[in-house]
Amino acid sequence: MYFRIEGGHALSGVFTPAGNKNAALPVLAGVLLTREPVRLENVPRIQDVETLLRLLEDLGVRGSWAGPGVLELSAADIAPGAALDPEVVGRIRASVLLAGPMLARIGTFQLAQPGGDFIGRRRLDTHMLALQALGATVDVGDHYLLRARRLHGASIFLDEPSVTGTENAVLAAVTAEGTTELRNAASEPHVQELCRFLVTLGARIEGIGTPRLLIEGVDALGGGTFRLGSDHIEVGSVIGLAAATGSNLRIADVDRAHFDPLRVGFQRLGVEFGWRDDHLLVHGAGGIEIRPDLGGQIPKLDDGPWPAFPADLTSIALVTATQCRGIVLIHEKMFESRMFFVDKVIAMGGRIVLCDPHRAVVVGPSPLRGARLESPDIRAGMALLIAALAAEGTSEVHNIGQIERGYERIHERLGALGARIERVAPDDP
Repeated sequence: MYFRIEGGHALSGVFTPAGNKNAALPVLAGVLLTREPVRLENVPRIQDVETLLRLLEDLGVRGSWAGPGVLELSAADIAPGAALDPEVVGRIRASVLLAGPMLARIGTFQLAQPGGDFIGRRRLDTHMLALQALGATVDVGDHYLLRARRLHGASIFLDEPSVTGTENAVLAAVTAEGTTELRNAASEPHVQELCRFLVTLGARIEGIGTPRLLIEGVDALGGGTFRLGSDHIEVGSVIGLAAATGSNLRIADVDRAHFDPLRVGFQRLGVEFGWRDDHLLVHGAGGIEIRPDLGGQIPKLDDGPWPAFPADLTSIALVTATQCRGIVLIHEKMFESRMFFVDKVIAMGGRIVLCDPHRAVVVGPSPLRGARLESPDIRAGMALLIAALAAEGTSEVHNIGQIERGYERIHERLGALGARIERVAPDDP
């Protein structure tokens, strides 16, 4: 399948973001910590979620979709000796999140090398060091083999504020004996969501949303119902889409507590916002001008750990900048291969100088033209989709499985805004 897109048209209407994809995955892993039934609401039905559900099923979790966005799950009976298919494990990075809860639940876990987007080296050291501090032993060979007779609380300073590393440590610590202090912890919205989910089940966690988490271990977690919040990365993607296509769009269900880092980044590109009836208004029509720094200096838009501008929106911001008047330096600090999709935007007519694997200078606005494109990862794939919608002429975006790993029915939801986009089988004329 691929997307066929006729670009160059302004969009209008209201976009409702799906549930937070990056929260859904650790929350699903957290189901392993309780024998009681769990009901999850506002879960995006995307490929990454389906892949993790398959792995959970192999471990003995029973689950079913009870309605749109609603999952009912039970981990009453876990298979201690279950062997996970390395090919399935290799599809998603989030497979590593099974390590913490499986250690806590049965004391042993074997995991093949996790997969995910190829955006640079994504080390697992933070995960393993944290689990070792909690009492696990880790053997590294063709697989990771983790064992623990009993996890116990510890004071841990994470060697980097890794999102999934923090999540794994939290998942392991909530039923560990004693108290765990996590310092230099990641505080992204999805980490906060995981902590709130676990508190719903009976965990005791203080400091949610800060770099210091204090976790008092409990004997067992119970069941419950939890609703995932909206995906701030989807919100940021649609902000970029509105600006790039010269559209005025409304976005519903925006969490204002998580909006400021997005606002600061996109306002640097000149995007203006407002609020009406709890909808975020994105003013993209009429031309957007990049805001220079004081003294007329070239501004920089860079990413970093929360609450900095999210790394997952760097690709979208770069494409957006091609349609804004002015010059900006885009600095991707976290992954050394994320910027390698830029050659495709240059081929479409984007005026971009890729300085090195982390930095690109964008001069806009530059007229983009339709092209045949290949999606390299979830976020760059969405950025190329936005570029195609902003370009004159017809584009094809292939390898859309990458985009659909993170964005639910994106062609239908953008089509409702007036985007001329079709999901096409390869043998269609």
